[in-house]
Amino acid sequence: MAEHTLFAAFRRLKGNARGCVLTEPLWGIPYNLYAPYISVYMIALGLVDQQIGLIASIAQALQVVMALFSGVITDKLGRRKTTLIFDLMSWCVPSLISAIAQNFWYFLIAALVNSLWRVVHNSWSCLLVEDTDPDELVDLYSWIYIAGLTVAFFSPLASLLIKRYDLIPTMRGLYFFAAFMFAVKATVTYLLTQETEQGKVRMLETRHQSIFTVFAENKGVLRGLLRSPRTLITAGIMLILGATGLINGNFWAILVTEKLQVPAQNLAGFQVAKSVFMMFFFFFVLPRLRHLSFKLPMALSFIGMIVSQLLLVLAPVEGYALLVISLLLEAGCAATVGPLLDQMVVVTVEAKERARIQSLIFMGIILLTSPFGWIAGTLSSINRNFPFILNMVLYSLGVLLVGLASRAADRHKQELAEAAAAH
Repeated sequence: MAEHTLFAAFRRLKGNARGCVLTEPLWGIPYNLYAPYISVYMIALGLVDQQIGLIASIAQALQVVMALFSGVITDKLGRRKTTLIFDLMSWCVPSLISAIAQNFWYFLIAALVNSLWRVVHNSWSCLLVEDTDPDELVDLYSWIYIAGLTVAFFSPLASLLIKRYDLIPTMRGLYFFAAFMFAVKATVTYLLTQETEQGKVRMLETRHQSIFTVFAENKGVLRGLLRSPRTLITAGIMLILGATGLINGNFWAILVTEKLQVPAQNLAGFQVAKSVFMMFFFFFVLPRLRHLSFKLPMALSFIGMIVSQLLLVLAPVEGYALLVISLLLEAGCAATVGPLLDQMVVVTVEAKERARIQSLIFMGIILLTSPFGWIAGTLSSINRNFPFILNMVLYSLGVLLVGLASRAADRHKQELAEAAAAH
């Protein structure tokens, strides 16, 4: 019996890719244990809704700054060292602060320190892909997504602990456990990886430059980015998925419980079903799409997402059938688009300036997606369906951008062929 392509790809993983994939559950398991209860924990310690919103807004503003500087820091320190230092700072320290939190100020400081994760997001991405064969990227990212889905099944353990020991003691214990696991994850990742070749080049080039001197060079990087249609189109698709993800994350549960009258205790079951179906897609559908260009799978996925939102809008009260079909259709499309988009980011971003280009892209996406929470909230207050109609419009733009990305990729291949023929 032939070995499954994903398992064969996992066996082929080596070096930094293997080190990054193997350690993902060490972060995902503790995070998924405490994450669903963060706001409830804050309220239990005396915070009010406005304070929770203020913390989120201040942290979001700092994330923009950290995203902007993430490329410079990654180039100066190197991908491997940056990942170690900022993994420890952005996850271990906030977890320890939250574990002993007493009031608003503890959570504010924890959120500000946690904003440093924008730096490690950039450095870890570079560490993951820079020395990896481009043909392995879809399978590599599939395993990253699979790791994230698998650890989500641990989250019900937290509810069992809360029932037995109460909320505040459980959350304090989970935060201490998370701090320990995050430290283990950062250390093991460091031990299992090596500095990338491009990281060594950038460390050498920036060795005698200050951070602000390197940062000033972002003007030239930005000009180059604005002259790269392929990268801008890819960033546009990232923006669409970021905005729709924000809308779904905040308003799906509201529509389902308020409009469709689905009991809140049933929501966890829907999320488990979604995770299982996405796993099915990763193992049995995506491997069959390997021989195709990204255009057809991504375009069909965006169309599928439009249909999923339409079914959600049309679902009647207690319309479980349409709700389940909508959820599973969205899950399958998301499982298809995610790895393909990640591959597009890697192949369209100039390797020499990957860290700084990614920092500019991430910063732009944070800034441009931020208003969608307020926009969707305003629409939802008028009609629960309106945020998902907005999603349909955004997914339609996604279909258009996939077509433009395909044409840009064809032009790039033609230019490379002409350049090779000239030599």
